This record gives sequence, C-alpha cells and structure tokens, in this order.
Amino acid sequence: MRLLVVGSGGREHAIAWKLAQSPQVEKIFVAPGNAGTALEAKLKNIPITSIPDLVSFARQEKIDLTVVGPEVPLTDGIVDAFQASGLRIFGPTRNGARLEGSKSFAKAFMLNHGIPTAACETFDDAAAAHRYIDRHSLPVVIKADGLAAGKGVVVAQTADEAHAAVDAMLVDNKLGAAGAHILIEDCLEGEEASFIVLSDGKNVLPLATSQDHKRLRDNDEGPNTGGMGACSPAPIITSDLHDKIMQEIILPVIRGMAQQSQPYVGFLYAGLMISPQGEIRVLEFNCRLGDPETQTIMLRLKSDLFILLDHAVNGTLGRESIEWDEQVALCVIMAAQGYPDSPRKNDIIHGLDSVMATQSHSDEFHVFHAGTARSSTDPTKIVTS
Repeated sequence: MRLLVVGSGGREHAIAWKLAQSPQVEKIFVAPGNAGTALEAKLKNIPITSIPDLVSFARQEKIDLTVVGPEVPLTDGIVDAFQASGLRIFGPTRNGARLEGSKSFAKAFMLNHGIPTAACETFDDAAAAHRYIDRHSLPVVIKADGLAAGKGVVVAQTADEAHAAVDAMLVDNKLGAAGAHILIEDCLEGEEASFIVLSDGKNVLPLATSQDHKRLRDNDEGPNTGGMGACSPAPIITSDLHDKIMQEIILPVIRGMAQQSQPYVGFLYAGLMISPQGEIRVLEFNCRLGDPETQTIMLRLKSDLFILLDHAVNGTLGRESIEWDEQVALCVIMAAQGYPDSPRKNDIIHGLDSVMATQSHSDEFHVFHAGTARSSTDPTKIVTS
C-alpha cells in the first residue's frame, strides 16, 4: 500500500512512523513533512500543501489511502475534495470539522444534544463583551471562535486580563478572522484530560486516554501553548469515568452528527474538564488527534494503525479492537527560544545524531520533530523553523 500523510508537525511524524510499521504499507509520502520525517524508513517528504495539488498527487501516485493530520485542511474541505475525486481518505468532512472550526457551532451542537459543557455567551462587538465581563464573576475564559493554532484561548484571572483579551481579538484583530467572533465562558475547575476516539460514522473505538500540559513554564505558569508535553494514560480517568464519557459525550456526538446526515468519520478529540466531584464538561472538540498527545498514544499502540484506519474508511470498524502497551508513555517538548509568541528560527538543534543512534536499537523512546528543517547553509544540520 502507498499512503499519503498530510501535515508537518509532531503529530504527523508520529502517525507516519506508526503507519510505516504495518507490513501492508510499502511507502508513505508526507506532505510537506519536516526534517524528522525525512530521516524515517519508508517515508518521503513532498513539498505540497494546497488541496488541489494534493488531489493531483494522490491520483498520479495511485495513493491507496490519505490520512490528514492537522485541522486546517480538514476545515478547508480536503476530505470532500478527495472524495469527489474518488480517492480514499481518512478524516471528517468540512461539515464534521466544524466541531473544531467553529466553537459557536460546537456549543450549539452540544446544547442541542444534551452534552455537558460550560455556560457561555458569544460576541462580535467589543463594547458588549466588555460590559458582560464587568458584570460577570471571575475568572472567565475568552475563546476565539475560529482556528488559532491552539493559541486562541485566554484564561483570564482578572478583569484587566479579560478586557485585554477581548481587545486583542475584537479590536486589534491579532488573531485575524479566527478572532472576529469570540466566546466568553464560565471558567471550569478541575483537571483536564484528552479523550480521543476513532469513528467510522457509526462504530467507535476509544484510544488510550492522555493528558497534555499547555502552560509554557513549570508549575502551570506562563502563557498557553500548543502543548509542552503529555502523558498516557490520563491518571484521572478511571474505568467508571471512561464509560461515563463514552455514554454522555462521545456516543451522543456520533449519533447527533449521523442524525444531521453528516456521519462523522475520523478521529474525534474531546478536551474535558473533570471536577473534584467527578462531573465531566467538554472544554472543546477537535476533529483530529491531539498534539503532543498523539506521540504518547502511538508509542503505546500495539495494533496495526493502517488496518484500523482502513476499516474506519470502509465503515467496518465494528469488527476491530485495539491492543495497548500497558506501560506509561511520556512526551516532553523541547521548544524554540521565544515560543509561543515569537519562536526563533535557524538555531541548530544539537545532540540528534547520538539520540538517533540510540533510538534505532530501542522501542522505548522516539524523537518526533515539529517545526524543524534542514539548514539552508549546511544540509547536515537540523535547525528550528
């Protein structure tokens, strides 16, 4: 089988690395990939990002299955485009991806289907948002409605922080179109966990639980990031909570999308807040695997990922089960200087040669790349990008 993985991050590196372990997979193209995917057996980077060009490439190379990693191509309708061309692709359609692409759509969907979440109001007028904050108890959460690369959420502990977040999104336009419409939510207390499942539109297989850590610095301090690390399994999710999440959140989503004639095929990620009393609320939905949660999940996955995704596209996921390594997996992020606001580029990443030599003899760890590239001045060096 010849596969195409779309994306360039650590999540896509981990997906492609795991798919390459399948004896049924001959070659995987990664579009556009990164400096790490370029080093892996069976993987080849291709410098293509536009959806029409990806469709043309998949036709030309007779790709048997395309797997989409990031959210932007999904919300832009890559699955619809591939399906219209008769190409097999794994991921939700543009309509399904609205669960992530529009937080206001997701909120309305949850209310319609009785899925527990935080109370909120939506705004596109800054003055109205400021008045709401002035009469609301603190803390509050300010969210951009659209996609903002994991950085469109501000947990405001003070009124000044809340007002500044509103101005940044609605007045200063710092998030562009993503922040032209915002949500102001009640701040939920508890512990976060990531619950990700694989769906063929009707049947659902839960993946190993995981938990990511968003704040930049130790002790849960500093700005939110795309994720500074993760662990799997999530210690807080007991077997009873697992069943409750499936019954009260995951299955109602899959049934609800099917009732709207929009069967959800793909990974569905529920970001959850679990209160000290065991109450579960949805913070957000994502229409893809989490990053860096994927890195821990793929290391624990013992089943053949290609076979699972193939069944999901065929609508036969009900025949499958998933086997997991019982060991705990941990992911730690090494970030560029200045991340997340202004990451510095072209710094040489040292130590990779010795790590690569060690990991080739071990299945206990793996280094995945995100935001890396070959140096333009010295191709033997890998740099931050």
